[in-house]
Amino acid sequence: MFKYFPHTQQDIDTMLRKVGAKTLDDLYDEVPESVRFRGDYDLPHAQSEQEIRQTFERLSASDTPLTVFAGAGVYDHYTPAVVPAIVQRSEFLTSYTPYQAEISQGTLHYIFEFQSMMAELTGLDVANASMYDGTTATAEAVLMAKACAKKADKVLVAATLDPKVRAVVDTYARFHGVRIETIAATGGTTDKNHLRQLLDEGGVAGVVMQQPNYYGQIEDLDGVAEAAHQKKALFIMHCHALDLALLRTPAEWGADIAVGDAQSLGIPMSYGGPYVGYMCCTEKLMRKMPGRIVGMTRDNRGQRVFALTLQAREQHIRRQKATSNICSNQSLMALWATVYCAVMGKEGVKEVAQRSCDGAHYLADALVRTGRFKMTYEGEFLHEFCVDYDDDARQLLRHLAANGILGGVCTGPHTLMMAVTEKRTKAEIDRLVALAGDFASHTNTQEP
Repeated sequence: MFKYFPHTQQDIDTMLRKVGAKTLDDLYDEVPESVRFRGDYDLPHAQSEQEIRQTFERLSASDTPLTVFAGAGVYDHYTPAVVPAIVQRSEFLTSYTPYQAEISQGTLHYIFEFQSMMAELTGLDVANASMYDGTTATAEAVLMAKACAKKADKVLVAATLDPKVRAVVDTYARFHGVRIETIAATGGTTDKNHLRQLLDEGGVAGVVMQQPNYYGQIEDLDGVAEAAHQKKALFIMHCHALDLALLRTPAEWGADIAVGDAQSLGIPMSYGGPYVGYMCCTEKLMRKMPGRIVGMTRDNRGQRVFALTLQAREQHIRRQKATSNICSNQSLMALWATVYCAVMGKEGVKEVAQRSCDGAHYLADALVRTGRFKMTYEGEFLHEFCVDYDDDARQLLRHLAANGILGGVCTGPHTLMMAVTEKRTKAEIDRLVALAGDFASHTNTQEP
C-alpha cells in the first residue's frame, strides 16, 4: 500500500489547463536559459525492491555494532516494538500543521497527551509541542526570557551547560540582541557565589542551568530560583526528560521554564537525530511560549475533542508578529515519546531511570577499584559521570572500540565521560572494566 499516490497524466493536464500552461516546461519560462541544467543527472540505474534491500544489507554488514557507554546528550535506551508500530498508523503519520481541528484529531490528541506527560514530568503548569530538539528549545527559552523582561537584555548561562546547547544559544542570542554571560564552575558544578555576583550587577533577564549538568553531576539548586526572582529574572532549567522520573522536578526547584530533549524516552540514537524538544512553563508565562499548545474541550455532542489554543495564528504565519519562528510541526517524535511513556507507564519509566543509575554507579565503582581510574568530581551523579584515567584516554577509547565497545566521550587528555542505560548488562560492564584495566597505551602513538 502506497502512503503517497503520484499524479496521473490526466491530473497534470487538468492542473496545467487551470493555470494556462501547455507543458510543465512552461512553468519555468521565466528562468533564463543560461542557468538551466540540460545534462543528465548522475543517478544510478533503477533497481528492484529486492536489489535495493540487498544493497543496504551489504552496507550494513560492513558496519561494526558497538556496545554503547557514551552519552553527552544522546543515550542508548530500549524501544519497545509496539512504539514504531503505533507511530506508523495512518491517523498519526503526517507532518502537516494541524490547523484544521476537524480533520486533525489524531495529531491533536497525541500532542495533547505529550504536553500532559511533559507537564507531569516537570511539575509545571503548561507544556507545548513542536520544539525541534532540546538544544533549540533552550535557545527559545532564552529569547522568551528576553521577551518577558522590560529592559534587561542579559542572560546568565552556567559553564556546566552542554557545550552543544551553549553554541546554539550563542547563535540565537547574537541575532536577537541578547547578551550572554557565563556563570563559572567549581568542582564540576555551578559557582553560586559567582551567580549572585552577576545577578547583583543587574540587567539580567534569565538564568540557565542544566540538571544533571553536562558532566553528569547533580547540581544543588537550592536558592537559585529565589536569587533570580529577586532580580526579576526567570530561572530556566535544561533537563533530559527521563532523568526527571527520579530527580526533583523543575517546579520543585522553583523554575519558571523547563526545557530539554525527550530522546531519552525511547527514541533511537539515529546517528544524532532528529529528536524532539520539550518546553514547559508556569501559567503566568504561557502566552509567551513558542511552538504549539493543544487544548481539550467538548463538542456539541459532548464528545472530547482537541484544538490549538492560547495563541493567535500570527504565531505561525506572520514572522514579524510571532513570539518565535519555531513553527514547523515537529511532532512525529513527540508521538514516539508519548507512546513510549504510555507503554512503559509511570513505574516503568522510573525503573528505566533507576536501572540506568544503578548500572552507572556499579561501573564507576568497578573502574576505581582497578587502580587506574579516579572520579573526576566528588558530587552525586545519576547515570553519567566523569573519570580520570592514568594514561591516554583517547588511546583507551580506540582500544575499546576495536573490541566492540563505544567507551565514552573524551573531555580531556585523561578524562572520560561515560554513561550507562538500562540496556547495559553486568557482563558488558565487567568486560569494559577488564579491557580498560589491562590496557596500556604507547605514549608515542600519534593523534589522528
